[in-house]
Amino acid sequence: MSMLKEILEEAKGKQKKIAEDFTKEISKLRTGRASVSALDGVTVDYYGVPTPINQVATLSVPDANLIVIQPWDHNILNDIEKALRAAHLDMNPISDGKVIRLPVPPLDEQRRQEIVKTLKKYTEERKTSVRNIRREYRDMIKMLKDDKEISEDDEKRAYDDLQKIIDDSIKKLDEIQKNKEKHILED
Repeated sequence: MSMLKEILEEAKGKQKKIAEDFTKEISKLRTGRASVSALDGVTVDYYGVPTPINQVATLSVPDANLIVIQPWDHNILNDIEKALRAAHLDMNPISDGKVIRLPVPPLDEQRRQEIVKTLKKYTEERKTSVRNIRREYRDMIKMLKDDKEISEDDEKRAYDDLQKIIDDSIKKLDEIQKNKEKHILED
Protein backbone atom coordinates (compact mmCIF):
# COMPACT_ATOMS: atom_id res chain seq x y z
CA MET A 1 0.00 0.00 0.00
CA SER A 2 2.86 2.40 0.79
CA MET A 3 4.17 1.73 -2.71
CA LEU A 4 0.94 3.14 -4.15
CA LYS A 5 1.29 6.20 -1.96
CA GLU A 6 4.85 6.72 -3.22
CA ILE A 7 3.73 6.35 -6.83
CA LEU A 8 0.93 8.90 -6.36
CA GLU A 9 3.22 11.34 -4.53
CA GLU A 10 5.78 11.02 -7.30
CA ALA A 11 3.08 11.71 -9.91
CA LYS A 12 1.93 14.73 -7.92
CA GLY A 13 5.51 16.03 -7.78
CA LYS A 14 5.93 15.69 -11.54
CA GLN A 15 2.64 17.52 -12.12
CA LYS A 16 3.74 20.34 -9.84
CA LYS A 17 7.04 20.64 -11.70
CA ILE A 18 5.20 20.89 -15.03
CA ALA A 19 3.06 23.74 -13.67
CA GLU A 20 6.13 25.55 -12.29
CA ASP A 21 8.04 25.17 -15.56
CA PHE A 22 4.98 26.33 -17.50
CA THR A 23 4.66 29.45 -15.34
CA LYS A 24 8.35 30.23 -15.84
CA GLU A 25 8.14 29.65 -19.60
CA ILE A 26 5.09 31.86 -20.17
CA SER A 27 6.58 34.65 -18.07
CA LYS A 28 8.80 35.22 -21.11
CA LEU A 29 5.77 35.90 -23.30
CA ARG A 30 5.77 39.64 -23.62
CA THR A 31 2.88 41.71 -22.41
CA GLY A 32 2.70 45.44 -23.00
CA ARG A 33 4.72 46.10 -19.84
CA ALA A 34 8.47 46.00 -19.39
CA SER A 35 9.74 43.07 -17.36
CA VAL A 36 13.27 41.78 -16.84
CA SER A 37 11.88 38.24 -17.20
CA ALA A 38 11.57 39.02 -20.93
CA LEU A 39 15.38 38.74 -20.98
CA ASP A 40 15.46 35.27 -19.42
CA GLY A 41 17.20 33.00 -21.85
CA VAL A 42 19.25 35.80 -23.45
CA THR A 43 22.90 34.82 -23.26
CA VAL A 44 25.88 37.06 -23.92
CA ASP A 45 29.20 35.87 -25.28
CA TYR A 46 31.33 36.87 -22.28
CA TYR A 47 34.96 36.25 -23.23
CA GLY A 48 34.00 33.13 -25.18
CA VAL A 49 31.54 31.78 -22.60
CA PRO A 50 27.76 32.03 -23.20
CA THR A 51 26.55 33.73 -20.00
CA PRO A 52 23.00 34.73 -18.97
CA ILE A 53 22.55 38.49 -19.34
CA ASN A 54 21.61 38.90 -15.67
CA GLN A 55 25.08 37.60 -14.72
CA VAL A 56 26.96 40.29 -16.65
CA ALA A 57 24.74 43.33 -16.09
CA THR A 58 22.28 44.98 -13.76
CA LEU A 59 18.75 44.85 -15.18
CA SER A 60 16.15 47.37 -14.10
CA VAL A 61 12.70 48.62 -15.10
CA PRO A 62 12.55 52.37 -14.37
CA ASP A 63 9.09 52.68 -15.94
CA ALA A 64 6.37 50.53 -17.49
CA ASN A 65 7.82 50.52 -21.00
CA LEU A 66 11.59 50.59 -20.55
CA ILE A 67 14.22 48.06 -19.49
CA VAL A 68 17.68 49.40 -18.63
CA ILE A 69 20.71 47.14 -18.90
CA GLN A 70 23.87 48.36 -17.19
CA PRO A 71 26.86 46.07 -17.87
CA TRP A 72 29.36 45.56 -15.08
CA ASP A 73 32.12 45.43 -17.66
CA HIS A 74 31.74 48.23 -20.26
CA ASN A 75 33.90 46.27 -22.72
CA ILE A 76 31.00 43.91 -23.40
CA LEU A 77 28.40 46.57 -24.17
CA ASN A 78 28.47 45.69 -27.87
CA ASP A 79 28.25 41.96 -27.10
CA ILE A 80 25.14 42.56 -25.00
CA GLU A 81 23.60 44.66 -27.75
CA LYS A 82 24.36 41.91 -30.29
CA ALA A 83 22.81 39.26 -28.02
CA LEU A 84 19.65 41.35 -27.59
CA ARG A 85 19.26 41.76 -31.35
CA ALA A 86 19.90 38.03 -31.92
CA ALA A 87 17.24 37.10 -29.33
CA HIS A 88 14.43 38.44 -31.58
CA LEU A 89 12.62 40.15 -28.72
CA ASP A 90 10.82 42.62 -31.00
CA MET A 91 12.60 45.40 -29.09
CA ASN A 92 15.31 47.70 -30.41
CA PRO A 93 18.25 48.26 -28.00
CA ILE A 94 19.63 51.80 -27.75
CA SER A 95 23.13 52.25 -26.34
CA ASP A 96 24.69 55.46 -25.06
CA GLY A 97 28.10 53.90 -24.36
CA LYS A 98 27.38 53.24 -20.68
CA VAL A 99 23.94 51.61 -20.55
CA ILE A 100 21.53 50.00 -22.99
CA ARG A 101 17.94 51.14 -23.01
CA LEU A 102 15.42 48.66 -24.30
CA PRO A 103 12.10 50.40 -25.02
CA VAL A 104 9.12 48.05 -24.93
CA PRO A 105 6.79 48.96 -27.79
CA PRO A 106 3.06 48.81 -27.08
CA LEU A 107 1.37 45.71 -28.41
CA ASP A 108 -1.10 46.01 -31.25
CA GLU A 109 -4.17 43.78 -31.35
CA GLN A 110 -2.72 41.42 -33.97
CA ARG A 111 0.44 40.85 -31.91
CA ARG A 112 -1.66 40.24 -28.77
CA GLN A 113 -3.63 37.56 -30.63
CA GLU A 114 -0.39 35.91 -31.82
CA ILE A 115 0.92 35.83 -28.25
CA VAL A 116 -2.36 34.32 -26.99
CA LYS A 117 -2.15 31.69 -29.75
CA THR A 118 1.40 30.81 -28.65
CA LEU A 119 0.22 30.68 -25.04
CA LYS A 120 -2.54 28.22 -25.97
CA LYS A 121 -0.03 26.07 -27.85
CA TYR A 122 2.24 25.98 -24.78
CA THR A 123 -0.74 25.06 -22.60
CA GLU A 124 -1.69 22.16 -24.88
CA GLU A 125 1.90 20.90 -24.85
CA ARG A 126 1.87 20.89 -21.04
CA LYS A 127 -1.49 19.12 -20.94
CA THR A 128 -0.04 16.43 -23.20
CA SER A 129 2.87 16.05 -20.77
CA VAL A 130 0.38 15.67 -17.93
CA ARG A 131 -1.53 12.99 -19.83
CA ASN A 132 1.72 11.15 -20.58
CA ILE A 133 2.46 11.11 -16.87
CA ARG A 134 -0.99 9.67 -16.24
CA ARG A 135 -0.29 6.85 -18.71
CA GLU A 136 3.13 6.20 -17.17
CA TYR A 137 1.77 5.96 -13.62
CA ARG A 138 -1.29 3.92 -14.66
CA ASP A 139 1.15 1.39 -16.11
CA MET A 140 3.09 1.33 -12.84
CA ILE A 141 -0.11 0.71 -10.86
CA LYS A 142 -1.17 -2.01 -13.31
CA MET A 143 2.20 -3.74 -12.89
CA LEU A 144 1.72 -3.78 -9.11
CA LYS A 145 -1.66 -5.44 -9.61
CA ASP A 146 -0.29 -7.90 -12.17
CA ASP A 147 2.50 -8.81 -9.74
CA LYS A 148 -0.25 -9.38 -7.13
CA GLU A 149 1.21 -6.72 -4.83
CA ILE A 150 -2.13 -4.90 -4.68
CA SER A 151 -5.76 -5.96 -5.05
CA GLU A 152 -8.17 -4.90 -7.82
CA ASP A 153 -9.90 -2.57 -5.35
CA ASP A 154 -6.58 -0.92 -4.51
CA GLU A 155 -5.85 -0.59 -8.23
CA LYS A 156 -9.22 1.08 -8.84
CA ARG A 157 -8.75 3.48 -5.91
CA ALA A 158 -5.23 4.33 -7.12
CA TYR A 159 -6.55 5.03 -10.65
CA ASP A 160 -9.20 7.33 -9.16
CA ASP A 161 -6.61 9.14 -7.03
CA LEU A 162 -4.30 9.48 -10.02
CA GLN A 163 -7.13 10.89 -12.12
CA LYS A 164 -7.85 13.49 -9.41
CA ILE A 165 -4.19 14.55 -9.50
CA ILE A 166 -4.35 14.83 -13.31
CA ASP A 167 -7.63 16.77 -13.24
CA ASP A 168 -6.25 19.20 -10.63
CA SER A 169 -3.10 19.69 -12.69
CA ILE A 170 -5.00 20.40 -15.92
CA LYS A 171 -7.29 22.79 -14.03
CA LYS A 172 -4.21 24.58 -12.66
CA LEU A 173 -2.69 24.87 -16.16
CA ASP A 174 -5.97 26.31 -17.49
CA GLU A 175 -6.04 28.79 -14.61
CA ILE A 176 -2.46 29.92 -15.28
CA GLN A 177 -3.26 30.28 -19.00
CA LYS A 178 -6.44 32.27 -18.33
CA ASN A 179 -4.63 34.70 -16.02
CA LYS A 180 -1.77 35.23 -18.50
CA GLU A 181 -4.22 35.63 -21.41
CA LYS A 182 -6.16 38.26 -19.45
CA HIS A 183 -2.87 40.04 -18.72
CA ILE A 184 -1.86 40.02 -22.40
CA LEU A 185 -5.19 41.27 -23.70
CA GLU A 186 -5.64 44.02 -21.05
CA ASP A 187 -2.27 45.81 -21.25
